[in-house]
Amino acid sequence: MTRSFTLVDVLLVLALLSDASWAAKGNSCCKQTNSGEIRPHSVSITEFGAVGDGSTLNTKAFQNAIFYLNSFADKGGAKLFVPAGQWLTGSFDLISHLTLWLDKDAVILGSTNSDDWPVVDPLPSYGRGRELPGGRHRSLIYGRNLTDVIITGNNGIIDGQGDIWWNWFWNGSLNYTRPHLVELMNSTGVVISNLTFLNSPFWTIHPVYCSQVTVQNVRILAPHDSPNTDGIDPDSSDNVCIEDCYISTGDDLIAIKSGWDEYGTTYGRPSTNITIRRLIGETQSAGIAIGSEMSGGVSQVYAESLQFFNSRTGISIKTSPGRGGYVRDIYISNVTLANVDIAIRFIGHYGEHPDKFYDPNDLPSIGRITIKDVIGENIKFAGLLEGIKGDDFLDICLSNITLHVTSDSPWNCSYIQGYSDLVYPKTCEPLKEIVCPEQYSECYNLSSHLRSSSNQNGGAWLRSW
Repeated sequence: MTRSFTLVDVLLVLALLSDASWAAKGNSCCKQTNSGEIRPHSVSITEFGAVGDGSTLNTKAFQNAIFYLNSFADKGGAKLFVPAGQWLTGSFDLISHLTLWLDKDAVILGSTNSDDWPVVDPLPSYGRGRELPGGRHRSLIYGRNLTDVIITGNNGIIDGQGDIWWNWFWNGSLNYTRPHLVELMNSTGVVISNLTFLNSPFWTIHPVYCSQVTVQNVRILAPHDSPNTDGIDPDSSDNVCIEDCYISTGDDLIAIKSGWDEYGTTYGRPSTNITIRRLIGETQSAGIAIGSEMSGGVSQVYAESLQFFNSRTGISIKTSPGRGGYVRDIYISNVTLANVDIAIRFIGHYGEHPDKFYDPNDLPSIGRITIKDVIGENIKFAGLLEGIKGDDFLDICLSNITLHVTSDSPWNCSYIQGYSDLVYPKTCEPLKEIVCPEQYSECYNLSSHLRSSSNQNGGAWLRSW
């Protein structure tokens, strides 16, 4: 039986991170944000009758407080303060120019009654609920068509109490797709920071059709056997910054998406200009994944300073015939792996389709992907790289990678083309060794100076484990 994360687990993670020699530090390349922005108006949830005893349902209090604060949206915005306590609630909507602030020892608890999570229409880029035809349950914290929204605090907690939803999933009693913990749609200027997210029923943080999204300094925790509890899933969104996060869940820590098959290609909104820095975590799936729902396109992804341990896969790209779309201009560097089954995995035949109307001849375009400066200990397979027959993945470039692999067959490649440089163990034949500077031009963001600088990815990273 799955055990949900508790406050004790959170405190143990915080203690681990405060002392860990491998907790990555550095200056951010993302635009500086001010999650502590002072709003001219502020109220406490207690002013609207909320009771923080963990059993009183406070949905109406949250709804009434936010309705009241909406009158200040054009007067500099407002702040909803959630003090220490356990505040049980169903789904509620946010508004523009709002800061939702959780104080130290404040816990927002998701109701375990599915009626408190209303059913809403499916996303147009998916055409149906991701798990079941028809609608989907709305997220616990929800907003659409918003500007300037901040969800932050003094290390407060948002707990979806997802174990009841996981049980419904396992025993087949769901009527609609499970809810996310936080979902913002068609919104601009979103900041999520300085909080812990626990036990999401489904994907945890889901910005969809959004621009200018920042997720900083959050912890996301769910049991490793909890189904589909992705950490952060930017979906048909642009200008996204994710940094300084610790994630330990039952599915991909970060999964970049852009719609599902014919619905995604018709909607046609890509995910682009996404930066991921200083991410640490473990999972039974992938540390960073692109797809498999990538039909609107994914490009210009920059990820660096990543540390994944006790996980199934480090870096993953997932797609399938019928997806269409593209994945291109991906640059991932400075990765440390320990106790990982597969360091790099590309899957050309992954996942199901929304309905029978998808076009199996609509093939994805995958190319211009650079992965460099990777080290790993106790890795089973260096890479399982599977493209699609008649639709090779092109310009796959691997540079300065050293993996201590336990398998006698470290690489398995099919239907891919590209280059490699300073990779151990030696890569498969389709990834030709770079022998002249001109070949670097075919690799995304990989310049000819790498030969002289490649050894700078020193052993200090390995010694920190």
